[in-house]
Amino acid sequence: MNSKSIIKGRGAQRNVHNRFFELSHEQRDDFLEYCQKEGEEVDKNKTLYLPVFPKTIVNKVTSPDVGMLYSMNMYQGCEHGCIYCYARNSHEFWGYSAGLDFERRILVKKDAPKLLEQLLKKKSWKAHPIVMSGNTDCYQPAEKQFKITRDCLKVFLKYKHPVSIITKNALILRDLDILKQLAKDNLISVNVSITSLSEKTRRILEPRTVTSKKRLDTVKVLSDNGIPVNVMLAPIIPSINSHEILPLAKAVSQVGALSIAHTIVRLNGAIGEIFTDWITKTLPDRADKVLNQIADCHGGNLNDSRYGTRMRGQGKIAEQINLLIKLARQKYFKGKTMPKLNCSLHEQYKTGQMTLF
Repeated sequence: MNSKSIIKGRGAQRNVHNRFFELSHEQRDDFLEYCQKEGEEVDKNKTLYLPVFPKTIVNKVTSPDVGMLYSMNMYQGCEHGCIYCYARNSHEFWGYSAGLDFERRILVKKDAPKLLEQLLKKKSWKAHPIVMSGNTDCYQPAEKQFKITRDCLKVFLKYKHPVSIITKNALILRDLDILKQLAKDNLISVNVSITSLSEKTRRILEPRTVTSKKRLDTVKVLSDNGIPVNVMLAPIIPSINSHEILPLAKAVSQVGALSIAHTIVRLNGAIGEIFTDWITKTLPDRADKVLNQIADCHGGNLNDSRYGTRMRGQGKIAEQINLLIKLARQKYFKGKTMPKLNCSLHEQYKTGQMTLF
């Protein structure tokens, strides 16, 4: 494979058909059309930030094996470009491709802090941890410009409401001041995703994320400041990072992580086509082996939507991975545990506010 044919700095190497559009459906790109009419050079690899205005920001999660009840996403699409990302499929609901569009067209919800505050002020709302983000990373590059996540954290702090964060970006340390205040009342937990200790592997899997070393440093800084951290060894991809489970667990434990969690990669919807195209171009020597081993973990298919098995897989390869995770917990996390977040302060806050009237 000629390296010049690979799009540098992106995970997906092309767009794929959006299953919600008929083949005859005409799609327009007003921005590119405008540039062409004006005679301007179009940077086809440019990331576009597009404002959207949802009526609500917190979603109830109905999946029984995700481990969260409520989530919120400040951004749709993600510039990190992780090739395996399950969130790619959600971009199709917005009329875009799960491929390059997911990385290049980022939908920005600037009203998220206001919508969150409206929810937390409701008499009917009962406090329960809300996860930022259940879909796309709340500290992706867009956050450096828009600061929506930081503003939402201020709302959580104001209303004494528990929040959990999932990220793979060291930008979270920018908000250490707010996180420390939340931690004083046990209102915050952080989940940092680390898929590999190898920079070579990290660069091809997650092209626009921070280095693995910076993520380890992030876990240490958070932990040193009393902020509980769980590390997501996710996803585990056979023959790409599956051999790193024990070294990864040891490394994150040494920097202060209290627990680890994992999933085995599954390639649902458009992700199967995107991942297959990517691995054929970037790792042609082991493409067939990796794809066959992923399928072996999911009953012979790359796609697996079965509750109860989709995250952990089945078969001998999946069993080996799950046993290694169990061993890693016994070896490096004995006596460690993530604290349960405090939901009582928000109710007390609302009660105190109500007495003013």
